[in-house]
Amino acid sequence: MTSPFEELLPSTRRALLHRVATAQSEGRAPSFVGAVARDGHTVWSGGRSCVDGHEPDADTQYRIGSITKCFTAVLVLRLRDEGLLDLADPLEKHLPGTGVGEVTIAQLLGHGAGLAAEAPAPWWERTPGTTRPELADVLGEDPVLHPAGRLYHYSNPGYTLLGSLIETLRGASWEEVLRREILEPLSMHRTTTQPVAPAAGGWAVHPWADAILPEPAEDLGLMAPAGQLWSTADDLCRFGAFLAGGDDRVLSAASVQEARTPATPPESGQWGGGYGLGVQLVHGGGRTYAGHTGSLPGFVAALWVSVEDGLVAVALANATSGPLTGTVAAELINIVAEAEPRIPEPWRPLPEVDQSLLELTGPWYWGATPYVLRLTADRGLDFAPLRDAGRRSRFAARPDGTWKGLDGYYTGETLKAVRRPDGRVSHLDLGSFVYTREPYEPGDAVPGGVDEQGWRGL
Repeated sequence: MTSPFEELLPSTRRALLHRVATAQSEGRAPSFVGAVARDGHTVWSGGRSCVDGHEPDADTQYRIGSITKCFTAVLVLRLRDEGLLDLADPLEKHLPGTGVGEVTIAQLLGHGAGLAAEAPAPWWERTPGTTRPELADVLGEDPVLHPAGRLYHYSNPGYTLLGSLIETLRGASWEEVLRREILEPLSMHRTTTQPVAPAAGGWAVHPWADAILPEPAEDLGLMAPAGQLWSTADDLCRFGAFLAGGDDRVLSAASVQEARTPATPPESGQWGGGYGLGVQLVHGGGRTYAGHTGSLPGFVAALWVSVEDGLVAVALANATSGPLTGTVAAELINIVAEAEPRIPEPWRPLPEVDQSLLELTGPWYWGATPYVLRLTADRGLDFAPLRDAGRRSRFAARPDGTWKGLDGYYTGETLKAVRRPDGRVSHLDLGSFVYTREPYEPGDAVPGGVDEQGWRGL
């Protein structure tokens, strides 16, 4: 199946189908669906099944487990962007009486609050949500295991708290807020809290025999914001495109980029990835993948986005374990990116050039280390070492004539051009560091001054 927007090459389509077929066969999944979107449109999908003639397609629902957390996080960020909360707020400010102390909303989003990984027994994924009718039943007697903000510790109950926060501030159920604020604007009509046909059934596959056992599909109740949703490959491709570029009807590109930015240090030994605000991050093979994996009894799922490649990949299977959907989704991206790399947009000059900014471009020196300043769109600046080593950051213009760091070491820091009385630029001040036009030029504003004898030989 392909999209009318852009055909993939037959060899690429075959490679994608081969990867999904191999995943279904070697992972011993009753069924498996994969899909790829490029620049916002699904360009390929394919499915395999153990039942001849019943291959699932991109409109078949699977349970997506913890991919649900991405949706919950978006709803929280919307509340922040509307000024109804601050991510630094303690949860207790908006949802008192939980007993989790001073953990912040940001810490909950990034799994840095130190809460327990799971709800108390019985196993919450295989028992009805009615077993845990109150937050106290989800959290248990001792919900905080680690000092808040000290380490990454994945917590499903943490997202239950975020779901309750959303309900409190919106005055509506998490499900209703989700439908109104994300699913409807993004046309995700096949993403629901309960299965709607066509939907795959969940199965466990015997580890040592080719036999299967049906898994229960419980309504998770208060735990729903951590893993309730059912969705399709098509819908998740739409959501992946949103995670890559934002959508002002739901969340701005800047806030989505914030969600994709690491918020909590990874666990010891897990330096190949991290976690943003409701978004998993994985680095491998020269690429960064943002999205989430998910599992519930009978299902495993993965959604990955490579922003640089303009690609989204989805992998869904109806088996409790076996298929490595996270690996498969990443490999689907790799197949397309390597066989049909993204064609860059044509270079075009800026629509207009501010001469006062043009004056700032070119080489600058921090001590004797050369940097170069380049002018970008919207009066922005790119500041980078002339050689490979060093700190690089992009800067956005502020109304007062300074610039704010957007990424890298200087995120949030202020860059300003300091001028002499005659209006000419003396130097750049970046977080108190001074950059001059020449390395240690006598008469320049070099902290500590310059030796009177200047540069010399040995």
